Amino acid sequence: MTVMDRSTAPDAGDPDFLPTPPDLYGRRERDRVLRGLGIAGRYWFPAWQRLIHPGEPQEVDRTLTVRIVDRRVVARDENVIELTFGPVGDEPLPRWYAGAHLDLLLPSGRMREYSLCGDPTVQDTYRIAVRRIPDGGGGSLEVHDALKVGDTIRVKGPRNAFPLSLPGFGSPATRMRFVAGGIGITPILPMLATAERLELPWSMIYVGRSRESLPFLDELRPYGSKITIRTDDEHGLPTPADLLGDEDSGSPSAEPSTVYTCGPPMMLENLRQALIGRPDVELHYERFSAPPVVGGRPFTITLAKSGVRVPVAADEPALEAIRRELPGVPYSCRQGFCGTCKIKVLDGKVEHRDTILSDAERDAGSMLICVSRCVDDELTLDL
Repeated sequence: MTVMDRSTAPDAGDPDFLPTPPDLYGRRERDRVLRGLGIAGRYWFPAWQRLIHPGEPQEVDRTLTVRIVDRRVVARDENVIELTFGPVGDEPLPRWYAGAHLDLLLPSGRMREYSLCGDPTVQDTYRIAVRRIPDGGGGSLEVHDALKVGDTIRVKGPRNAFPLSLPGFGSPATRMRFVAGGIGITPILPMLATAERLELPWSMIYVGRSRESLPFLDELRPYGSKITIRTDDEHGLPTPADLLGDEDSGSPSAEPSTVYTCGPPMMLENLRQALIGRPDVELHYERFSAPPVVGGRPFTITLAKSGVRVPVAADEPALEAIRRELPGVPYSCRQGFCGTCKIKVLDGKVEHRDTILSDAERDAGSMLICVSRCVDDELTLDL
């Protein structure tokens, strides 16, 4: 019987080493096939485990620093300002397409999303517009009061959650209808320029409280009769038929159309309801506010770092409930696609309603508190 001393054997420093038996026919001291399999297994199995259990992926840093090169008021009520950004160095800014937005990383630590409203063919500047909202989350006030020409600011993006599908290029529609409400004009502006440049058939209605509150009226004037301006103080609230340009918003048209809209939640909901059962119309929309909670049930969140228990109502986003205790908790889109409010779940089962987290991130315990909820009654979060 051969006895091997592990302290002097080959691979003795390997804690998982098992002695390779001698060759079956005694020609070699150790069997080469089994030894080869042992070496392969030593590296293969750990690699395979990492493949099938990759863990939470590392986030790629997509931030860049830009400089504010222009600032101007673009609404007569002076509550909307336009900011134009340029590159800090010699590199051109990343390309973008109609419907894209930037995430502004504000000096306070807040992150807020604003639609790009310039010309997608221009690569040396970005343009956004921001309405002052006194009773909002503070982001618009910071933009208005703290940012000035010459300042640098970090941004993420551009990213596009509201892409434009053109007739004949990804869409069966033969005509396009744009519906903008107030500051919702910002993602629509580049779409108009794109449709006009490609000579596509389009029309638009632009609604708001008053003409004084509507930004970019001068910029829209060259489009002439293709755009209808309608304000509540002159004409009252618009009906879905007014918004769609249909005499009867419930009747299918012989020509399929596509509708792109951005504006107040009530306007978007009225359009959505009016287009139920309309196979002739594609509806694409972007919200500037949190969507309503559908099919929710009440649950309780425990904040692990303080032990505070936070009740969440059936029709309330978890983010809003948490902000009553932690007003500084980070958030941005409030719609489940930016990832700013991602939090680690320490206990409980999550009902994921986001559109961004991977299966690996969900398995690792991540949750977007702006839209996702609890399957049962209790969640404990790393807050």
